[in-house]
Amino acid sequence: MIDAAKDEDLLETAKLVTAVRRYQLEQEQRKDELVDFTVSPPESDERILIRVIAQHDGKAGYVGIDAVKAMSQTLQNRHYSKGILVGKRFTEAARNEMTREDIETVHVGIPRFKRDELYFVIQDHVNILCRAKCGQAPNKESDCQGRLNGDYTCKIRLLSDDASFHFDHGWTSLLERDLMKLLAIEEALKD
Repeated sequence: MIDAAKDEDLLETAKLVTAVRRYQLEQEQRKDELVDFTVSPPESDERILIRVIAQHDGKAGYVGIDAVKAMSQTLQNRHYSKGILVGKRFTEAARNEMTREDIETVHVGIPRFKRDELYFVIQDHVNILCRAKCGQAPNKESDCQGRLNGDYTCKIRLLSDDASFHFDHGWTSLLERDLMKLLAIEEALKD
């Protein structure tokens, strides 16, 4: 079973892929050691399967060829356009099978996104959250009341300013973390 504490980095990676590529989440299904996200690109009928696999036993935590074959079968049976497999480590046979089956591999902990790409997605989410919280996204810095007298009164403004700083310094991993925090705020607003 996916362990939220142990496998949070796997789930975060799938959520980052979804956010950066601007996929729309259609369905999330959890079973045993995997989580399936059915997503689609904006304004498209394509269905994409993002599968997160947590291997707690087996060959030292590697995703093996059987898992890849099972995913390939799911892609075919459920008529997905594309598959993305998220994991920590993959056996050589699994990597070869993913290449053969045209399944995209996403390794946890390996930088996947360009700095500019992340920053633009962050700004989109900041604007969405500003509209949800304050009714509008500010056009200029002085329009935002999230920072008064040098103190932050709004988590969204703080994350936006942090992201600007991280972008200026080229810190992609911190930009990814900023985006995850914004996604968590969005999720909390939905509940």
